[in-house]
Amino acid sequence: MPFMNSMTFEAIELPPEANPLNPQTLLNTLTRAASTEQQQVQTGTQQLQNWEKQPGFYSSLQSVFVDKSLPLEVRYLSAIQLKNGIDKYWRKTASNAITKEEKALIRSRCLESGINEPDHRLALQNALVIAKITRFEFPHDWPDAITSVTQHLRSTSQPGANLIHLHHTLIILLYIIKELSTARLQRSRTSLQSAAPEVFRVLGNIYVAKARIWLEPLKSDGHGQHLLSEDMVASLLALRILRRLIIAGFEFPNRHVEVQEFWAIARVQFGDMLSLLTQHLDPLNSGARPQIEKHLLQLSKLHLEMVKVHPAAFALLPDSIGLTKAHWRLLVNFGQTFGVQSAVTETKMGSDGDAEDDIPCIEKLSLKGLLIIRACAKMVYTPSQTFKYQHEEDKAERKQSTALMRNELLTEPVIREMIETLVARFFVFRPQDLRAWEEEPGEWERREENEGDVWLFSIRLCAEKLFLDLIINNKDLLVAPLLNVFYAVATPQNSDILLKDSIYAAIGLAAPVLENELDFGAFLEATLVSEIQIQQPGYNILRRRIAVVLGQWLPVKEDLNRTLVYQIFQYLLHKDDKLNDVVVRVTAGRQLKNIIDPFGFTPEGFLPFAHPILSGVMSLIEEVELSETKMALLNTISVIVVRMQQHINPFADQIISLLPPLWEQAGEEYLMKQAILAILVALINSMFNQSQRFHPLILPLIRSSIDPTSESCPYLLEDGLDLWSSILEQTPSSSSDMFALTEYLFPMFDTADDTLRQALKITESYILLAPEAMLQSSPRFLSCFTALLATKPKREASGLITRFVELLIEAAERLGGQNAINHLTTVFLDTQLFVQILGNLRTACDSHQATGPNRPQSSIDGIVETDHFSVFARLALASPSTFAQALATASPSFDETITWLLTEWFSHFESMGNPERKKLSCLALTALLDLAPQKWIMGRLQELMGVWTEVVTECMDYPEDDPDEQDEGVKRDRGPGRDVTVFSDPDGLIPTDRPEVEEDRRRRDVAFADPIHRLHIKDFIRERLQRAIEACGGQEAFQREWLVNVDADVVRSFGELGVL
Repeated sequence: MPFMNSMTFEAIELPPEANPLNPQTLLNTLTRAASTEQQQVQTGTQQLQNWEKQPGFYSSLQSVFVDKSLPLEVRYLSAIQLKNGIDKYWRKTASNAITKEEKALIRSRCLESGINEPDHRLALQNALVIAKITRFEFPHDWPDAITSVTQHLRSTSQPGANLIHLHHTLIILLYIIKELSTARLQRSRTSLQSAAPEVFRVLGNIYVAKARIWLEPLKSDGHGQHLLSEDMVASLLALRILRRLIIAGFEFPNRHVEVQEFWAIARVQFGDMLSLLTQHLDPLNSGARPQIEKHLLQLSKLHLEMVKVHPAAFALLPDSIGLTKAHWRLLVNFGQTFGVQSAVTETKMGSDGDAEDDIPCIEKLSLKGLLIIRACAKMVYTPSQTFKYQHEEDKAERKQSTALMRNELLTEPVIREMIETLVARFFVFRPQDLRAWEEEPGEWERREENEGDVWLFSIRLCAEKLFLDLIINNKDLLVAPLLNVFYAVATPQNSDILLKDSIYAAIGLAAPVLENELDFGAFLEATLVSEIQIQQPGYNILRRRIAVVLGQWLPVKEDLNRTLVYQIFQYLLHKDDKLNDVVVRVTAGRQLKNIIDPFGFTPEGFLPFAHPILSGVMSLIEEVELSETKMALLNTISVIVVRMQQHINPFADQIISLLPPLWEQAGEEYLMKQAILAILVALINSMFNQSQRFHPLILPLIRSSIDPTSESCPYLLEDGLDLWSSILEQTPSSSSDMFALTEYLFPMFDTADDTLRQALKITESYILLAPEAMLQSSPRFLSCFTALLATKPKREASGLITRFVELLIEAAERLGGQNAINHLTTVFLDTQLFVQILGNLRTACDSHQATGPNRPQSSIDGIVETDHFSVFARLALASPSTFAQALATASPSFDETITWLLTEWFSHFESMGNPERKKLSCLALTALLDLAPQKWIMGRLQELMGVWTEVVTECMDYPEDDPDEQDEGVKRDRGPGRDVTVFSDPDGLIPTDRPEVEEDRRRRDVAFADPIHRLHIKDFIRERLQRAIEACGGQEAFQREWLVNVDADVVRSFGELGVL
């Protein structure tokens, strides 16, 4: 019964609540949304969105779709809406998910409606709907999904059945197999594999029967193909499904008899169809030709996917070696015309050469053959490894397949033939390649760079990959013949440019293999220098190749004459030479990175050529149009800047002047802006403090990159932070504009780990650069850090936070003395930082004091606890009385708090792995003796003496002939009774081979002012202990009241240190 009779209505816009979901309003709304008037489309689309979450909406959409009396565009839109809704609401876990009853109704109608649908476009959309449902439902909620389709296949493939019904059933099965084969869940794959054998038998019979109907007549006389188009479509659809089913539906395809039989049949048919394509059928008059080409491409895809996904199965399936050799013979025959003008006779007139249909079928098949042969080579030379458990049968099959490929396919004669064919036929530029060079030089050069997976779609680039695999793994067999051809060709007198280019390409690719076999330095001086200066048409091809070859050889042959290489690249980048076209210069600009980057580069050797080469690359950046090419050339400049180090200073203004226009031109091309920021980072780091003059230009770029309200922030934040960090490290002094950037740090404290880590490091750079300003801003920073410590950040972030607080304390003591410490402590208390640290330590103490499975868990681990105690140690060392007052303020009971805190502090000493951290805590606890004769500290005299003994022994007990006497250039006092942690020579860290990084200088100054490296541990203990003895009433009173409570062995061990 029709869903709704067709009717006319007025397009009246009503609010959503005035449009309840019913058949009438749904039909009206779909009609509006499918109209050509923009207002109607917007109104209808909005109403459909309003109904998305209403029960019954999607089953109603299906009712519209199955009603064949309705307009096509309305039914089509309903199918689209249903398909999109399945993605959103079919999952059980989705909000407003489709109900179980509605799902059952949709499932019950989708198969019949799709099979009986007369319109192919609607049938296709319905197939997509069924496939998506199957992915969610099969096998648990829709266990008979594939079985039902298989039953329909049996009925629709019977003699006399409607072929349209068969086509639509095949389309449904095709998309079901597509969905299940790409599913990530192992459950879906396992379910597909359990159903695969039955489906394969039915589908295989259909394919063989339909293919025989049209293939046999064509083989016999090549006529009558116009009567066979429907059977061709059916066999092609069946083949497309079989290709996916064999790969995804069988874990070991070679072990199934049905697959073996099909493989053998398909092997024969591949040869028959290829023969028809190349011998019998007139390409201009035969309507069967396109269908045969499609069948051949599907078969070649099957071969390729099998060898990639199931390499052992491919080798063990019937006659796979013969099949691979057939692909190679096809390649050899295609190679006869690959570089000849007649090879392009099939290219369509008026096409731009970009569309897939512009590529002749024979070329597509040849490319697939190359990929198959390369996969076979990888099977032998670099077999894939797996962590999956393998049975003995699996291991035996892998071993057998490798032996088959090595002994029957990749034999020495075949390998020699492959190398000769690849170099002589497929390395050569074709006329269309050279035409593209002239017509679209930028795009052509980008493709030839062979980055990413471009080689998968180019015969020449794929041939280079296969050549490299063969030459690396058959060095003894192939090097001598290759060099013989090279010596015969590589003379300035030989004017066969295309042959030279292909041979030089082989020599460049084989550079790692030929490193000790070919005197490339002599070849460079005797041949390349002469050839690059030849002023004849076509030699731009050779110039480009020379740039590529030099970029391939110099990284592996670092003793080359670099001066000569620099001269060659300077020559290639000279724009006024007519042979140095855009392709030549861009290639030289790209390859220059491989010349500059290797280890043997010296700035002094490159300096005489720096100005003309940099000028050539920068003018080229302004000349080219493709953003990708601009970024590659910017990357080259970045490498030059990094490798030149401080020698780049004379050229910095020239480089900087190039960047603002590029930034403006980039617009929303954020990859380009990232490249610009990367160059600025390299410049800042190479120029050291000389980069300060560029701050007015750079600081606005940083601001726009890190501003959370900016559209570019999500794309440029990481690079902007790198640049910001570099500026802070290299600048000798702060400025108001630079400090104003700190406003953008606060939103970052709530972000992800990487951004937070970088923001904390930048904050640390600011406290080193501008301690006064950071002390004034400390309340806001400390409030953020208190919140961070409460959220249990990762160990590194927690360490950066506590390190910042330590630097604040040191800066306050250094700049303002006791008053500054008192003020900063007040800030600690006001921002709750002190309370937060104390609370974290209390959880650690409670956890360590308790036992059993129910003991409380500490909120911090051992390393973070050490960081927390280091903050308290800095404060206690700076002002013991202020520290004690802060404890009294932050806790309800000072006596209770100081008791558990000192207990945890002393017990944590054995967990402190860093000697400097251990010394810091020792100094702080010793400084608390200034508050003697307080019982809470004097009563800990035994624990104090144990700590003193341990720390003094660790700081002092080093042999005089220790080979590690110097640590990173810091000279330490090692005389008798001297503390090895005390720095004595501040000039020992200053580099002599380059300017000093300003932040390194600031860190050195802070390190030498640090009490850890300034105070002698024995002297400090002696001084504070003597004060405590005097505060307790003298030696006798100290002995009587406090020392008597200390274990005699502890006193003796401490006495042996000679502190007193």
